[in-house]
Order: sequence, then structure tokens, then C-alpha cells
Amino acid sequence: MAKLKDYEKLTVKERINRHFSEDFKRKKVSELERNLITVSELCREYQLSNTSVYRWIYLYSLMKKKGLKQVVEARSDSRKLLQMKEEIKELQRVVGEKQILLDFKDKVIELAEGEYGVDIKKKFSGAPSSSTGSIRKRSKSK
Repeated sequence: MAKLKDYEKLTVKERINRHFSEDFKRKKVSELERNLITVSELCREYQLSNTSVYRWIYLYSLMKKKGLKQVVEARSDSRKLLQMKEEIKELQRVVGEKQILLDFKDKVIELAEGEYGVDIKKKFSGAPSSSTGSIRKRSKSK
């Protein structure tokens, strides 16, 4: 059957009375069973109702005939999990690079201090102030 652009060209009567071949239905159910496509993607792509797709699954599913159960649309959870794992790997890589950069800067500062005999690192003797400028007490004059 045609894709969305061809579907939009059909009249209302033609849209209601669409027929899909048995081979097409079996092929789409097979794709669903192999998790190549989800029910929602199939419905969007061919402008189908969920009821039609589940009816096809009931009629043409090989898993149903074998007595197996399949969780439809479960791929989204595994897809999210894989994306999160990839994101964790990327973040760990970035943190590792930043740590190497910090270690490099510390080593350069240490070598420069030894070479020039100057204390480069900032050493705070007390707590840093939270304000800028001097603080004066105002006296009230009457």
C-alpha cells in the first residue's frame, strides 16, 4: 500500500474502503514480531488504526500459533536504556579528559614553582570574604 503522501490524495470513501493484501499484512506482522517496527510506527506510516494492526497480529502471528506471548512496544524501554548507557560512557570520557587536563595543569604549576622559586598556587589563609570593598560603620548624626 502507498505511503502517507499517497493516502492524502485519496477521497474519503477510498480512505474508508482501503484493502491491504494478505502478503502485505503477513510481512508487517513479521516485522512487528522481529521488533523492526512498532505498532505506533506502523499506524503512523500507513494511517492505520491500532485495532486493524492488532487484528492482523491476531490473524497472522506465528508466535500466537505457537502459544508464545510477545510484549509489543517494549523496544522503547531497551532503546532508552541503550541511549542512557551511551550517554554515561560519553560523560565518563569527558570527565576523564577534564581530570587529565587538571592533572597536567597542576604538574605545570609545580614545575614552574620549582624552576622560578615562586609560589604560584593561591593559598587562602582565611575564609574569603563574601563582599567587595571596605565596610564602614555609619554613625548616626542628629
